[in-house]
Amino acid sequence: MSPDIVGLALLLLGVLLLVSKLVRVKWKLTQRLYLPGSIIGGGIALLFGPDLFGRAMAAIGTDRFAEGGLFGTGVMQVWSALPGLLISVVFAGLFLGKPLPRFREAVSLAGPNLAFGITVASGQYVVGLLIALLVVVPLFNLPALSGALIEIGFLGGHGTAAGLGDTFDRVGWAAGKDLSVGMATVGLLSGIILGIILINWGARRGKTAAISADARGTAREQAGLIEEENRSAGAVMTVHPSSMDPLTLHFGLVAVAVLIGQVILMGLQAVERALWADAIEIMAYVPLFPLAMIGGIVLQMVIDRFDGNRVVDERTVERIQGLSLDMLVISAMATLSLQAIADNLVPFALLALGGIAWCLFAFLFLAPRIMPGHWFERGIGEFGQSLGVTATGMVLMRVVDPEMKTPAYSAFGYKQLIFEPFFGGGLITAAAIPLIASPQVGPWGFLGMMAAVMAAALFIGLMGRRRAVNGAGAQREAAGAGTS
Repeated sequence: MSPDIVGLALLLLGVLLLVSKLVRVKWKLTQRLYLPGSIIGGGIALLFGPDLFGRAMAAIGTDRFAEGGLFGTGVMQVWSALPGLLISVVFAGLFLGKPLPRFREAVSLAGPNLAFGITVASGQYVVGLLIALLVVVPLFNLPALSGALIEIGFLGGHGTAAGLGDTFDRVGWAAGKDLSVGMATVGLLSGIILGIILINWGARRGKTAAISADARGTAREQAGLIEEENRSAGAVMTVHPSSMDPLTLHFGLVAVAVLIGQVILMGLQAVERALWADAIEIMAYVPLFPLAMIGGIVLQMVIDRFDGNRVVDERTVERIQGLSLDMLVISAMATLSLQAIADNLVPFALLALGGIAWCLFAFLFLAPRIMPGHWFERGIGEFGQSLGVTATGMVLMRVVDPEMKTPAYSAFGYKQLIFEPFFGGGLITAAAIPLIASPQVGPWGFLGMMAAVMAAALFIGLMGRRRAVNGAGAQREAAGAGTS
């Protein structure tokens, strides 16, 4: 493939990002749904791709656009390779520039969120595998791997779904990538739409602490713009540009984190080949991005120890992540095969509806019984993440707690430090496919493992809430006895 085609593919992604922002500013429906520009751009790219535009042109007599749509075959090939590369950049920067909190502080604040998040994440595997084993496999002849689509698409999102494409290929189910990317789109839209409905319901019923039923952002905020008086720098200049541009420095740090992850992955694969590859093989199927996140944590530990000048800026890393994620989502959606979803529409719909129903049940029934205080604000962030990745949870928390008056943000953030390395694109997400496909574990074995994890997390969450309530009651009684 020529460098010109690669350059054209990247330039077209930039054009799509600009067009998607204009759509968000001008189209009120996208504002009410809080649709990210990357999803809008991905939808536009999908519309003009081979599955829609190409088929429409074929129907009127020309096959010129059958393979590449309006963009061409070469551009589509570049876009199909980008998600697997960019997801490692996104995950490598998750902890860069952020001070790692003390363990006790993180657990005390984030414990309920962590118990709830693990319950929902493992429950997505339980629900998905039960639907797959009892309905999808016997009636629709799909592999039991389909039971993992809910967690991969909902919690993992477009990046994880696209990044696991090679893993799906290696286990012999290439359609899994397209179905998981489609599941990610369903989850993201459901998370935003249902989240806004739940917030309005909670505000009317008095379940929210920071907003009222008539609270709405300004027209500019709904359009995705920041009011002029509220604007702040998107990054901090920590090194002088005469020596090196700060963005260049931070890109280098992200690259080092990815390379550390690559070394860790190669080491684990070598150990597996030497010790147990003949019995069961897992690390050969694990993608790079969860290890890139571990690489970022390792690098941040080194930075905390030796960076006396504090040259690492969290917001600059976030800008790199944001660009990578926007490009990832558009390229993943642009290369999504609608035919794979159409061929498996009924089982796809059953899995999607089962996942949505489980997330709604968890928020409405479990969150009030696990969260010790401000359950709605804390739970809505977890609900958003359970359907549409971390960013969706942050968007919903921003709507329900715009001035950060509750502990929802801190609890959510600390919980990510423990949660992200395992679920939502972490090690368990990456290992799920090879474990389900392996004869040593298989779908029933993995279902049992996730059911045990779900039961343990739920028990810890419920008991933790009970202890918190009993402790608060004892404090009140002691205070009353002291005043009497």
